[in-house]
Amino acid sequence: MPRRPLRSVPVVILHGWRGSEPEHWQSWLADQLREAGREVRYPTLPDVDEPKPDAWLGALRETLNGLPEAGFDVVAHSLGSVLWLHHVESPAGSPQPARVALVAPPSPNTAIPEIAAFFPPPLHVDVVRHASEGTVLVAGDNDPYVPEGIAEAYARPLKIATTVIPGGGHLNVDAGYGPWPAVLDWCNRDNLAFY
Repeated sequence: MPRRPLRSVPVVILHGWRGSEPEHWQSWLADQLREAGREVRYPTLPDVDEPKPDAWLGALRETLNGLPEAGFDVVAHSLGSVLWLHHVESPAGSPQPARVALVAPPSPNTAIPEIAAFFPPPLHVDVVRHASEGTVLVAGDNDPYVPEGIAEAYARPLKIATTVIPGGGHLNVDAGYGPWPAVLDWCNRDNLAFY
């Protein structure tokens, strides 16, 4: 049987608080996709140490400008996932992605002073459902930034498909997530399921 062609749509990658270091899976993913000839939009969001929601939302809208309606994917990590939840509340004419992967969003009850302005995030089922053709959550079962667990924090409130990774922590470099073939595989195929 002939092999199916790989997905070729642009990918928007959104980092979290303090950005993503070169060893982070997001940086690795951007490099892998670019090497394969894919368009990648991986903005450095402003003031990564003390981010402001309005500044990040403005940068995100600028990043999405000119992308084809339902013709791109979004992969967001940590605070980038929370940013996406704020964005979909008032997308202000931005194009809608085909698929979205929200990876390791911090607890809606987060009280870290530098990012407190992003919390609690809006968790409106119908808004998220209509913001793309499909959204999936991916999280570790022992993420210190979401002690109540991803199901309690986001999956149940949003009624959204979720992949829980045993021992995945915050799915960052500290948890061993530099190169992460599973996220590259997700970007290269058409279906929404993460695994």
